[in-house]
Amino acid sequence: MDVAIDRSVLDDVLTRDFDGASASDILRWGLDTFAPRIALSASFGSPEGMVLLDLMHKISPQRTRVFTIDTGRMHQETYELMDRVRNRYGVTVEVYFPRAEAVQEMVRAHGLDLFYDSVALRQMCCGVRKVEPLERALADLDAWIAGLRPGQSVTRTEVRAVHVDEVHGGRIKLNPLMRWSRQQVLDYVDQHHVPVNALHAQGYPTVGCVPCTRSIQPGEDERAGRWWWESADTRECGIHVGYEEKGSGI
Repeated sequence: MDVAIDRSVLDDVLTRDFDGASASDILRWGLDTFAPRIALSASFGSPEGMVLLDLMHKISPQRTRVFTIDTGRMHQETYELMDRVRNRYGVTVEVYFPRAEAVQEMVRAHGLDLFYDSVALRQMCCGVRKVEPLERALADLDAWIAGLRPGQSVTRTEVRAVHVDEVHGGRIKLNPLMRWSRQQVLDYVDQHHVPVNALHAQGYPTVGCVPCTRSIQPGEDERAGRWWWESADTRECGIHVGYEEKGSGI
């Protein structure tokens, strides 16, 4: 669903050097410009999302919105973190689920663990369980916030701090941690006692669905534990990088 963004806002996005701004300044601009039609997309499986939530809450608790996609195959530790976040920040986590009929049809046709059979089937599963619910989550938003950083993987090297998200209808997308290193993220978590997924301490830098996530070995890429049976350049679910963009398709 395409959205109409005010021309002055678009000009600001296209001409302003957001890449050089601090994470707090980017978030404050986003909230001032778009609230209440802006929200944080949090997987509850990465420390980046929790850092952003903490920063947003410090800036404006009343304007802090957060949504998540529950694929139906999440780790228990992820659900536990959601409850800790509700208790810590007093926010309502807007949870979106895949459509039951679509999941049922997919599993009947291809099996429960279809994602191991091919990249196309894995992308189909992500499309049903993640991408379609995301479109519903974004329906009433003009802008959204994510924790992407260029250092996370080879599919994210061109991440910008603020840009027009053509993959999702021309909404404005904020990646306020674009200039942060992994260590800066972890340092912020420690210094501010930010709640994070318990699996991070067990060697999972990022946590997705149970069958598609493993711990990583020393020296491996941060996202090496996600869809590890695929090549690094296809390890995206379609939420942040459109499949067509990578030439794969479903």
